[in-house]
Amino acid sequence: MLSWLLYLVLGSGAGILAGLLGVGGGLVIVPLLVFAFSGQGFPEAHLLHMALGTSLATIMFTSVASMRAHHSRNAVDWPVVRRISPGIVAGTFLGSWVAAHLTTGFLKIFFTCFMYFVAAQMLLNVSPPAGRRIPGSSGLIGAGSLIGMVSSLVGIGGGTLSVPFLQWCNLPFKTAIGTSAAIGFPIALAGTVGYIVNGLFVPDLPTASLGFIHLPALVGVAAASFLTAPLGARLAHSLPVPKLKKIFALLLIATGTKMLFSLL
Repeated sequence: MLSWLLYLVLGSGAGILAGLLGVGGGLVIVPLLVFAFSGQGFPEAHLLHMALGTSLATIMFTSVASMRAHHSRNAVDWPVVRRISPGIVAGTFLGSWVAAHLTTGFLKIFFTCFMYFVAAQMLLNVSPPAGRRIPGSSGLIGAGSLIGMVSSLVGIGGGTLSVPFLQWCNLPFKTAIGTSAAIGFPIALAGTVGYIVNGLFVPDLPTASLGFIHLPALVGVAAASFLTAPLGARLAHSLPVPKLKKIFALLLIATGTKMLFSLL
């Protein structure tokens, strides 16, 4: 019961963050799933693989709810979503294959470094100047492949990379957030398939798992996040998002430091 309660609370927070900031759901889900799975005695060798795969599976549902809310406010650039998706899918699936062949220790270090990078970006309010237009199909496929690969290695919907990229391409900030939410779905779908396929024949995984996806955690987190993501999207149009990002950055630093200590 305690695990189910944790999954529901975690999903509620992740859904609000996904809708509000366009980033952050997976960055919270992954470390908390690591702590929850570790407490349940999951095998250390596949601890982070399970957290990454389960996080991406939950983002399938979060991204749909958030995407619908942003679409209702005309804040999704659908031509960009269609053109970037082939690269997103290819890069994410490749990244899940790479992750399956890396150790939990390496993935923890990579994930923690990424958290510090995102926190610094938020605290310093770093965003690329809008210096160019949306690139052609080949440029979008290349950018999508990179965004997808990194996202699959850290279990996120890609907002921390796609939002700055879209701003750099002259999309307004709120449109960049909405478009990023839509891009999160092909990332999550390809990542989920990849983590299932690469974990199907791995021995000694926990019961109620499908590859590297833990089904109880998926159900609990996804159900709560699907309900709260629209709330986050509504709040994005009324709350001081820059100030909230700084608070979230401090949370990322604290969580990343906790993960580093767990390696010692």
